[in-house]
Amino acid sequence: MSTRLLSESLVRERFPQLRYVRIHTSGKQTATIYAWDDQLELREEDRANLLKFAAAYLAPFVCFKVKPYGLTREDRVPSAPEVPDDVREAAMSRGSDLHDIIDVVDRMLAGGRISFERYDRASAIVYLTIRSTLPISPIERELIGVYLYELLPLGTQSSIQYI
Repeated sequence: MSTRLLSESLVRERFPQLRYVRIHTSGKQTATIYAWDDQLELREEDRANLLKFAAAYLAPFVCFKVKPYGLTREDRVPSAPEVPDDVREAAMSRGSDLHDIIDVVDRMLAGGRISFERYDRASAIVYLTIRSTLPISPIERELIGVYLYELLPLGTQSSIQYI
C-alpha cells in the first residue's frame, strides 16, 4: 500500500536532487507529484524520471501527473499536516492494510468505533462509519479526515458517516 508519506519518502530517496516534494491525491485513482530542485525548478529530465518511477514503484493503479512544486498553491494543495506517531508509523509501513488503518483510528476514538462499510471501485472512495456514544466535535471530525487521508493509499478518498 502506497500512502502519501511513504511515497514522498521513496521519491526523496530515489531523487536526492529534489529538495521539495509533495504528493497529493487529486481525484479518483489519480495523484500529482509536485517537485523542485535547489534552484526551484523541475527539469524535464526529472519530470520524466518521476513519471517512470511512480508508475513502476509507487501505486500501479494510480495515474500520476508531475508538476512544479510552485503550483501547489494554485492547485490548492493543502500543506502537509502534522500527524501523531501512530498514524505516521502506519502510513510508512508497506504492510499496512485496511484492518491496520481501522485499528489506528479506533485507538484514537474515545467511546467510539470505526467500521468499514464498502469500497466503491469506480469512484475510489472507502466508505466508513463511526459509531460513538460521545459527541464528536467538528475539529475531531476534521482530524479524523486528515488521519485517514494519510493512512489510505494514494488515489483513494474516504467518506465517513457519523452515528
